[in-house]
Amino acid sequence: MASGGSKSVASLLLAVNLALYFIVLVIASWAANHGIQRSRESASVLSTPARIFPIYFPMGNMATGFFIIFSLIAGVVGFTTSVTGLLNIFEWNAPSLHAAAISSFTAWALTLLAMGFACKEIQLGWTDSNLRTLEIFTIIVSATQTLSTGIIHVGVSEAVL
Repeated sequence: MASGGSKSVASLLLAVNLALYFIVLVIASWAANHGIQRSRESASVLSTPARIFPIYFPMGNMATGFFIIFSLIAGVVGFTTSVTGLLNIFEWNAPSLHAAAISSFTAWALTLLAMGFACKEIQLGWTDSNLRTLEIFTIIVSATQTLSTGIIHVGVSEAVL
């Protein structure tokens, strides 16, 4: 039906994405927890509009809150997409590949959104080393997710034929 090359490359990329999304998820979870714990004392000295702003993080810059939240969402969606994508790739038939294709596209879109906030945070400057690590992993996982989505879509076109 389809060539074994696309299947093996897709499996390898999904396994790499699984590990990368797990790392993104762990670092983003730590950053969100750290921000929640420290925001009470840091935000108490701010003026009223900034004090009640729900996405205030005491580390980083003004893009940090959005970056952490969207990295967390992209990490959760990407991790579950990689797990279900691996299961769908092992079946390698048209319905399962279509499910893997649409879920990988969704994870790709969310990862690119998080990567955009990572680039904005890099542009604004002054970030913690843990945030720089999260930025780097978000950019790397966006590239591997792009390749993975492309390979899965090639597999869909091969399986349909």
